[in-house]
Amino acid sequence: QLHLVESGGGLVQAGGSLRLSCTDSGRTFSSLPVGWFRRAPGKERDFVAAISGNGQFTYYADSVKGRFTISRDNAKNTVYLQIESLKPEDTSVYYCGASSSRDLLPVYPTRVGAWGPGAQVTVSS
Repeated sequence: QLHLVESGGGLVQAGGSLRLSCTDSGRTFSSLPVGWFRRAPGKERDFVAAISGNGQFTYYADSVKGRFTISRDNAKNTVYLQIESLKPEDTSVYYCGASSSRDLLPVYPTRVGAWGPGAQVTVSS
């Protein structure tokens, strides 16, 4: 059973950067595709980025291309989301989610089999 936990959120000034981490203690996590999603206040949960189990394939929402980078270190059971040039509109709760299938990138919430509790990122202007 997966127990994902996000970390690395916080309050950041616009233009700054931060790195979110998503970890799990189980052995299956390193073989599963993982995605990052975010939910801004009053909005639905939106896809941000996803990465395949071996890290070879990545996919990004158009709105974050060039500023967000997803990566993973399977030896540490961790998936990262590096965010550069933060904007106030990036303020959201960021969630990581492990795919319900080794063959599907979790680019839709319906493909996620397990979620983390979320990490708040607040960008001040």
